[in-house]
Amino acid sequence: MKPFYQHELEDLRTKLILIGEKANEAARLAIDGFLEDDLSKLNQAISLDDAIDELEVEIDQASVRYITLRSPVSSDVRFILVAIKASHDLERAGDEAHNIALRAKNILNQGGRSGNTMIIKQMSQLTCLMMKDAITALVEKDLELAHAVIQRDKEVNALHKENFKILTIGSADDSETSTSFQKVFISKSIERIADHAKNLAEEVIYLLK
Repeated sequence: MKPFYQHELEDLRTKLILIGEKANEAARLAIDGFLEDDLSKLNQAISLDDAIDELEVEIDQASVRYITLRSPVSSDVRFILVAIKASHDLERAGDEAHNIALRAKNILNQGGRSGNTMIIKQMSQLTCLMMKDAITALVEKDLELAHAVIQRDKEVNALHKENFKILTIGSADDSETSTSFQKVFISKSIERIADHAKNLAEEVIYLLK
């Protein structure tokens, strides 16, 4: 019976890794699509949303079933609690990627372009790395890497504040003002994805300590 129980936990871990990879891919595609004015990448990011939502539901259901039927030991309970919380964070990160893609499509549909996005590019590089490292920390049980992810969140927050000041200065051109307004929300969504990566890293620390 024990190997069967272990198989269920491994299946849960596999789903957790998969939702993390899909959320990170959605974020990367949405941000790259925005930075490159690439409609194809934006549509790919949007199309990942349903798969991410489905995986979150599967993780929740599998977690509840395991706790209900298997009378797990405390270490397994900790992992299941982390799985539930992590899947929620990753699903929300996927939602933010979806929002970025929709706003970027809005800019393109209105004839706009991403324009000068140096700070958003810096934010996106840090954020996607945070997501990747948070998932790696979970898989490899790497406490040091989890702490490094949390530290990087401060850099993303600082960049978002700087970006917010630049984008809200205002312009005489209404279309430019509209594009800047959309960029503020894209910047905020990237900052929120970083927050979810930080949450995942904190959950890894809880699991290991």
